[in-house]
Amino acid sequence: MTSRRRFLTLAAGAGAGLAVPLGAATYAAVTGEKTGKVLTSALRPPEAFTVPLALPPVATPVRTVNGTDYYDLTQREAAVEIVPGTKTTVWGYDGIFPGPTFVGRSGRPMVVQLANKLSVPTSMHLHGGVTPPDSDGYPTDLLLPAQCGAELRNGSYKSHQADHGMNVAASDWNVMEGYKSYEYPLNQRAATLWYHDHRMDFSAPQVWRGLAGMFLVHDDEEDALPLPKGEKDLPLLLCDRAFEEDGSFRYPAVSPGCVGTPGVDEAYMDGVLGDVQLVNGAPWPVLEVSATRYRLRLLNASNARRYRLALEREHGDDLPFVQVGSDAGLLPAPRTLSAIPVAPAERFDVVVDFAACPVGSHVTLVNTLADGRMRQVMRFRVTRKENDTSRIPTQLSGTPASPDPRTATKTRRFDFRRSGGDDGHAMWTINGKPFNSSESLANPRLGTVERWRFSSDFHHPVHLHLAHFLVLSRGGRPPAPTDAGWKDTVDVRPYEVVEVLVRFDGYRGRYMLHCHNLEHEDMAMMANYEVL
Repeated sequence: MTSRRRFLTLAAGAGAGLAVPLGAATYAAVTGEKTGKVLTSALRPPEAFTVPLALPPVATPVRTVNGTDYYDLTQREAAVEIVPGTKTTVWGYDGIFPGPTFVGRSGRPMVVQLANKLSVPTSMHLHGGVTPPDSDGYPTDLLLPAQCGAELRNGSYKSHQADHGMNVAASDWNVMEGYKSYEYPLNQRAATLWYHDHRMDFSAPQVWRGLAGMFLVHDDEEDALPLPKGEKDLPLLLCDRAFEEDGSFRYPAVSPGCVGTPGVDEAYMDGVLGDVQLVNGAPWPVLEVSATRYRLRLLNASNARRYRLALEREHGDDLPFVQVGSDAGLLPAPRTLSAIPVAPAERFDVVVDFAACPVGSHVTLVNTLADGRMRQVMRFRVTRKENDTSRIPTQLSGTPASPDPRTATKTRRFDFRRSGGDDGHAMWTINGKPFNSSESLANPRLGTVERWRFSSDFHHPVHLHLAHFLVLSRGGRPPAPTDAGWKDTVDVRPYEVVEVLVRFDGYRGRYMLHCHNLEHEDMAMMANYEVL
């Protein structure tokens, strides 16, 4: 840590906010692909590929009124079996981890009434959703527990932001108790979204404990494509966790109960990495498949871990991915990829064809950025042949052409960097400032596009609420093949500038940009922007 801090100080003085090739090379020599520190489990993990992959249940509406579907969702504790033979207490949507998968339809409104039966406040964010600001899950729009005690009701949820240099005005706490209705108009294209907790200062530990789930949007354009459907369309939520000896989650929080001082032990300030790989809440699972095409909706729901996913066959060449969609929907045309880098919160919608795999063989999904057991993610066992009527068309989406970058009304710069505060505390900042709820770093106008430039001293997955964007360049060069399509999250690598074209559609109001390394987010790496 000492050598890394010294390096960051020198690098910051050398050229804050700009891509510095020498700095990038030096940083890579110091940190490589690391995005945090591994938290070792006290519990012996299970053998890989012995636990079946499970799919979370699909949420069903409790009623439909005038074309709007209404859902009830409850946050509560429950004891579930993650590591075989033990029980883990999760904070789960409907008491499960991951939460139920929501399946909506473009243009058909949805209202989710959320009940909080936990012991702590929450704020639910539909990640990738084009959502009114009062349903966006702003971190200080809190839902207190039902029948909460006087201490919470009197404001003990206002944690010690000053420890990380943050400033939250008293007027910015918008608090409800027991229940809140989140309105999702779903005026957006078919896409793979997800939902998770976004509470001020405590997003990282509360997501770690289970507050996350998948959210799929369909539309007529997607339905008309002959892509794999039904049981061959699989949402896969990837994350890492660590466990105590009794099976409970292990996390290095300063305040384990998520009340009081936020943040993690200093050694984990870069990010918390677990040593047990989970897919849909199962450790290193296995899935039996037919020798046909499958659609895999890949989500990196880890706090800090990055993946470089590849498909290794038991015998022969690796299988390719055919990417058909990104964060915000279908690509114009498919792209064949040998590997996929996935930063926290990014989604990749891909098709995998197992037709060339003999019955009885297997294919392993691996993370080539990890070593040892964490290199393995899950396994597919080819058990049968079946007739396959699916195919991958040469054109996927006929959405209007991308905006001309020359129409951008503004160019703005956002530098994501570790800084030292006046009190000596290290902070993760944007443009040298920790989060301040009363300030906005940008004021774009509804219906316009802007050119935004993100720079970084570390791996920072930059996420924008509401707005979607196209990657224009990376490090002064054309975007990577895996940057294709409309996105809401992009991995900005050490001492690199990523330039994006942002489209502001949907709603006026206050929204956020922040780093989706959740430990960084909780330690001040957030900022407001206001759509006018």
